[in-house]
Amino acid sequence: MSILEGKALMQPNILNDRTNKIFRYVEAYNKMDVENMIADFADDFTFQNVMNDEQTMYLQGIEGFKKQAVEALSYFSEREQSIETMTHTHNSTEIVINYKAIAAMDFPSGLGDEINSKAAEKQVSSQVIAPITCLNIRQKVNYSGLI
Repeated sequence: MSILEGKALMQPNILNDRTNKIFRYVEAYNKMDVENMIADFADDFTFQNVMNDEQTMYLQGIEGFKKQAVEALSYFSEREQSIETMTHTHNSTEIVINYKAIAAMDFPSGLGDEINSKAAEKQVSSQVIAPITCLNIRQKVNYSGLI
């Protein structure tokens, strides 16, 4: 019996579709365009944000995510994610990003006016990517439900 028996191999068109959706999401995130950020999400998707092995946010459904994403728009006057690397597995994608933002408000954590990070890490499950809307820069994010 083959190791791969019973498992479908990843097809290039699936990887291309997943990659395109990730890039569309990042582009919309950078433009602060919430409607296009959620364009490829299913209504019942879930979002989980984990930092330092602790869950910091869990959202279920597109409306909860959209509400949080709109609220996060007020945190920054500018923000930019750029993808440094992307690693696909059978049903997930890991993305290492560079992140830069300019705060639009005073944060209780004492962060300065400009936030920079190289190689912030995201774990992406079921072909979906998640935004960095929290101020901790290195984080692992899991959520599912891409159309």
